[in-house]
Amino acid sequence: MRLLTLPELKTCKGVPYSRQHVYRLVASGQFPRPLRLSENRIAFVESEVDEWIEQARTARDEAA
Repeated sequence: MRLLTLPELKTCKGVPYSRQHVYRLVASGQFPRPLRLSENRIAFVESEVDEWIEQARTARDEAA
């Protein structure tokens, strides 16, 4: 299992959202919840982010 930090969401996965928007998506259940690694550190499970990206792509293709 690989973990991604918020900056890595942009650089490794191309997620174009700001930190605040990612937190809003998480709060509304529209983005995978992060793991709390310590009091001041969170990370996202890469496979869950990949699944979220794939679902977005599938929804786009079905809408076309």
